[in-house]
Amino acid sequence: MIAEKMKNMVANSSAIRAMFEEGNRLAGIYGAENVYDFSLGNPNVAAPEAVKQAVRELIDEEDPVVLHGYTNSNSGYADVRETVAASLNQRFGTCFAGKNIVMTVGAAGGLNVILKSLINPGDEVIAFAPYFGEYRSYTNNYDGVLVEVSPNTENFQPKLDEFEQKLTPKTKAVIINTPNNPTGVVYSEETIQKLAAIMEAKQKEYGTDIFLISDEPYRELVYDGAEVPYLTKYYANTIVGYSYSKSLSLPGERIGYLVIPDEVADSGEVLAAANVATRILGFVNAPTLQQKVVAKCINEKTDISFYDRNREELYNGLKDCGFECIKPEGAFYLFVKSPVADEKEFCAAAKKYHILIVPGSSFACPGYVRLAYCVSHETIVNALPKFKELAKEYF
Repeated sequence: MIAEKMKNMVANSSAIRAMFEEGNRLAGIYGAENVYDFSLGNPNVAAPEAVKQAVRELIDEEDPVVLHGYTNSNSGYADVRETVAASLNQRFGTCFAGKNIVMTVGAAGGLNVILKSLINPGDEVIAFAPYFGEYRSYTNNYDGVLVEVSPNTENFQPKLDEFEQKLTPKTKAVIINTPNNPTGVVYSEETIQKLAAIMEAKQKEYGTDIFLISDEPYRELVYDGAEVPYLTKYYANTIVGYSYSKSLSLPGERIGYLVIPDEVADSGEVLAAANVATRILGFVNAPTLQQKVVAKCINEKTDISFYDRNREELYNGLKDCGFECIKPEGAFYLFVKSPVADEKEFCAAAKKYHILIVPGSSFACPGYVRLAYCVSHETIVNALPKFKELAKEYF
């Protein structure tokens, strides 16, 4: 008999993955070219050529025993961490050192490491809906309580008045995700400044430390000149989780990092805890070859012009069909208002046309659906006539 906690997790397993698996099933029946799968945020743009070159150089030049062995510290190679810190300092005017960096098994691994390090049973973690559904599972892993701030469906900026009311003496952390999955919205500097001021005031009122965890796998994927504020500059108790899954198109390699600045309360203890949590969660250390690869490619980026073209094509095409959605400033998702209250019914109707989309209830925002446009341009072009047929059922 499986653990009681796992029963709920299995029962509520990711709708995103389920839809992706359904896409594979339909492709086997009708052919992949006749299935329009917008379910999974799996980059379809190849990693930069420099990544391939870095892998070759490392395998040819490095001592294989060292390259593929354990790192001396569970936090990763010292030289890689120094390289990451220096890059951040150059880009954002910060003052990090290598010791402030913990290399992680992607952003998900980083979030689990920092939540393991911070959360006591019963502690509250606040997330702004819509949010990546795994936040709930990650928080439950450590017997924390996820507290939702309801979605602002006008512009999908956080509802700060509700946020202020939901902060309590039990609040240990707040997770923020910008550019946001699933909306593609970038939280404005004004929003960040107001959020930081609220958190500072509540820390003083309660005499507690409230940590702001910035989940940033989509930081580099922004369009039309949008700028993403770097949160450590606005609030001292900020911890950043980053992933190269999207910025270098390396989702399966599971490589990222945490930034734990000196300004964080008890930063030495938090860093030590994150180092130990990396080990006891079973990661031991982030993948060693990939640590070295990202250090060599620290200034490389995926060419997001492909995503931008898809964004324009899909957004304009869906608007022409009569669907409502906010134009994303970042990431590679469209969050579309369902034409019926039950968005799961709408997802089922779309599947009749071999269109696979994810219900917004998976992101704590029912009444909407998410489309991942990190697909081939041909998929979007070929899907739009099917969306027109689907739209005729509602408009």
